[in-house]
Amino acid sequence: MNNATCDLLEQHFDTAFAAPGGIKKLRELILTLAMQGKLVPQDPNDPPASELLKDIETEKKRLVKEGKIKAPKPLPPVTAEEMPYALPLGWEWVRLGEFSDYNGRQNINPSDIANDVWLLDLKDIEKETSRLLYRTNYSERESKSTKSTFKAGDVLYGKLRPYLNKVLVADEDGVCTTEIVPIVPTSAVTSSFLLWQLKRPSFLAHVNALMYGVKMPRLGTEDAVRSVHPLPPRPEQHRIVAKIDQLMARCDALEKLRAAQQEKRLTVHAAAIQQLLNIAAADEHQRAQAFLTEHFSELYIVKENVTELRKAILQLAMMGKLVPQDPNDPPASQLLKEIEAERNRLVKEENLRTSAEEHISSEEYLGQPNGWEYCRLGNLARFIDYRGKTPKKVNSGIPLITAKNVRFGFINRDPYEYISEDEYETWMTRGFPKVGDLLFTTEAPLGNIAVIDIKERFALAQRVICLQLHKSDMAPYLKYLFMSLPMQSQLLANATGMTATGIKSTRLKEIPIPIPPVPEQHRIVAKIDQLMALCDTLDQQIAAATNKQIELLNAVMAEV
Repeated sequence: MNNATCDLLEQHFDTAFAAPGGIKKLRELILTLAMQGKLVPQDPNDPPASELLKDIETEKKRLVKEGKIKAPKPLPPVTAEEMPYALPLGWEWVRLGEFSDYNGRQNINPSDIANDVWLLDLKDIEKETSRLLYRTNYSERESKSTKSTFKAGDVLYGKLRPYLNKVLVADEDGVCTTEIVPIVPTSAVTSSFLLWQLKRPSFLAHVNALMYGVKMPRLGTEDAVRSVHPLPPRPEQHRIVAKIDQLMARCDALEKLRAAQQEKRLTVHAAAIQQLLNIAAADEHQRAQAFLTEHFSELYIVKENVTELRKAILQLAMMGKLVPQDPNDPPASQLLKEIEAERNRLVKEENLRTSAEEHISSEEYLGQPNGWEYCRLGNLARFIDYRGKTPKKVNSGIPLITAKNVRFGFINRDPYEYISEDEYETWMTRGFPKVGDLLFTTEAPLGNIAVIDIKERFALAQRVICLQLHKSDMAPYLKYLFMSLPMQSQLLANATGMTATGIKSTRLKEIPIPIPPVPEQHRIVAKIDQLMALCDTLDQQIAAATNKQIELLNAVMAEV
């Protein structure tokens, strides 16, 4: 049965390699099988674990009689309810305190620690793998707290919940933080086997369920000592550890190969995208479109690349390289004249105050394709924003749209928040957002933008600005413009603040905006919509493929 299990594992390493998280699950399966006695064959000539336990008990009684140790507190027998599965012949279910001494070393004061002694901290051990990342002496690390001592061969166990899977076998004597518990194995168990016992998935789940404490939950000594573990004959422990080491090395190699493949895929994609963005002439848009069409299925089999593709599509659009320019289009300068006339009307009739500096130097341009012009944002729209303390929220009433609702390209009504009718009347004094306007987040997060599609009345919270455009049909183009990487970079360059980066409306008004002719704006938006729909399809295909890989892996795990 054990040989068949190992053969089955070997056959399905490729399945684990392909599935997201598959290698991690494979590691967990290896440990689960090992602790069920299914990883290596049993040998009927091995002395059973029960004999080892009898020898330990005899030795303890002798030491107590001679006064060398205190009589240990008796532990209750393991009940049937504590045994999750049947063990092979010769194995025993045993409490940790019966075959090891949990926290079995003395503490030491800092003044008594020699400078050349190994000092181990939790951060020195890599989670999941338990690799030793860093080794330092006491003299190299400032630490004045009490330490635990340990000896070579002790199993060092991180008892804090964030570090439960940090377990190490000491290869020399040293001292460690008291959040690492030295566990001294008896003759019944090898150090390496005890390490894997403590790392097996079922024990990690058991400990997580026992954890107490709020800020830094940790495993209590009593719970640790009473925890139940499978104990095989000692020769079988050696065989199991050798097989685990062999299979874990295979997993390590697979992880390295997977990382290398992912890195290569990202590097090739980055080079391809850069080639795409480096297309110099605006009339070479057809090359860009041909590239996108040709490489969709080749490069886009991971979501990270699809995300980068979306960015490239927007950047190409704002560089004038996604759709062709048409010399018959009315120039953008004509559009700006219409915008200026509308702005002047609003200044005269409604006392409009939103405006910005007129002049824009060529140094501020992102580029200027034929027929495009520039205009500062403050001259394109009325700014409707609200300062001061946001009204008190109530259970029902007028919907309140906050920065949390404005996402990257759309408005999400969740979480639903409300203010009262009375508060709405006194709060909304700067104007009323309407369908087709833009909402822009100035902070937390900075730079999210969406076109308003909410027909009912709603209030705006702080950190959200409504841009009421003088030419409302520009909204879809401006939405995509603000979502592009060059514009997001400009926003960050004009932002202030350390902990919460934000942009003031006075600086936002001065942002120079590239303006294509109106027909070209429409072509840009249509092409972006089309390509983003293809990206959505890619994401769905990747998700479907990923789900199939996970289903196959789960089926394989169940079979094993």
